[in-house]
Formats: sequence, C-alpha cells, structure tokens
Amino acid sequence: MRFLFVGDSMTVGKAGDFTWRYRMWQHLEATVGDGGYAITGPRAGLYDTGADAPLSHAYGDPAFPAPARRHLAGWGEGWLHMAPVIADTVTAARADILLVSLGLIDLGFYTDSEQTAGNARAFVTAARSANPHVKMVLLPVIPNIRAESDAPFAAECDRFNMLLAKVVADLDDPRSPLLLASHPAGYDLRTDTYDGTHPGPSGEHKLAGAFADAMHQAWEVGGPYAGVPAFA
Repeated sequence: MRFLFVGDSMTVGKAGDFTWRYRMWQHLEATVGDGGYAITGPRAGLYDTGADAPLSHAYGDPAFPAPARRHLAGWGEGWLHMAPVIADTVTAARADILLVSLGLIDLGFYTDSEQTAGNARAFVTAARSANPHVKMVLLPVIPNIRAESDAPFAAECDRFNMLLAKVVADLDDPRSPLLLASHPAGYDLRTDTYDGTHPGPSGEHKLAGAFADAMHQAWEVGGPYAGVPAFA
C-alpha cells in the first residue's frame, strides 16, 4: 500500500509542527508496519512563514523519517490547484490510497461551493486516469473561525460538504472506491487549533483518526485509531 497525503495548509503544516501526517505515520507503523506500506509524494517540506515558501524541514519530531515526510500538500492550495496535477503525481508516486483534505482555501479565496465540487469531481477523474484502482478517502471541510462571523462563508462550507457527499455517492466504484470520512468527533477550533484554522497536537490526532477509522471500518486497513491523548 502506497499512501499519498493531499491537502492544503492544514496538511502541509508550518515549521515546528508535527502535522497530522506524522500522526498517521505513527498509526501506520503501529497497525501495519513491517514494510506493509509506504508514504509517497513529490514534496517533503513544511511551510516557512519567514520565507513564505515550503522550505522548512523542522518537524516537531526531528526523528520523523524522511521517506514518511512525503506528500502533495501546499499552503494556499486547494482542489483548484491539485486537480490538474494529481494524475501525474499518482503516476510518478505509484500511489494506491489518497488521503485528501481540501476545500477550505477554495471556498475562502477561489471558488464557490458548486465550482469547488466540480474541481473535486475533476480530481477524482484525473486520479483514476493514472490508476484505475486507486482508493480515496475525502475529508469534509472543517469550517474555520471565519465561519463564526461570516454567515455566507459558513453556508458555502455547509453546501460544499453536501455536494462532496454527492460526489462520493455518484463516483464511488468497487474498482476504485471512494470514502467520505466523518467530521472528527469533538473537534474544537479553540482547543484543537492554534489559530482557529490550523491543527495543534490534539487536532492533528483527530484528523489522523478520522482517516484511520474510515479506512479501517470500510477496508480493514490498519486498525482503529488508538485515541487522542489528553493535552494540558
């Protein structure tokens, strides 16, 4: 199994973050391990706020092994940006399972809910053109703190999540299954993020757990997520 993480700033992380990708690596090591999987992708860095570029390799755990740091995620990138590049990436990375967290940046800056859903459909089609048997787990948009004061934005997030569920229902195929992960249980913007958008340690665990539990329940991949540690 070759996993490819696809996402925006919540997935790539910034210098000093552990990232939910790191938490997923820990989970896969504990439940699959023994060479039964690989993490793949064209990128490996974190976003460096000073350089305004993904140049950092200062992960929260310096022992996070270089091969497991790979991904296709970018600060400020969404479905709009990933749909045109996913076919070539899947081919080059030989990816089998895509774990995708996209949409918030699209709705915040680039496209409305209908357009964003259209780009999600294009992404799925393109990924399958590279690997007709690729599996995908899609995470619904988690509205950030902007939604608390911007009602139209909050409505677009809700609308997109309904449309994303329709994308999964319409395009699911036994040869290339799609899963819609559940919204992470108990996710709290005030305790699970450090700025109302980007996950802190507890949020990282909850995001990884949403993907891990979806894969385990639907495909018996790995095991149930071990649980979110208590954070002070």
